[in-house]
Amino acid sequence: MPYTNEEGGRLNNFAREPQVYKAEAPTANQKRNFIFLGILGVTLVGGLIFVAYSVSSMS
Repeated sequence: MPYTNEEGGRLNNFAREPQVYKAEAPTANQKRNFIFLGILGVTLVGGLIFVAYSVSSMS
């Protein structure tokens, strides 16, 4: 563990830093999945808003 001495003789313990790596660009298959999930999410939210609006205006 990396300890350092501060003023007054106190020890300070720093957390170990994580290993850094470069992010890889998404593959064509991953891009297709992102588009599909985005469309699915927008459809779900739009459907929920439609149902909420329909139920609220039934009276």
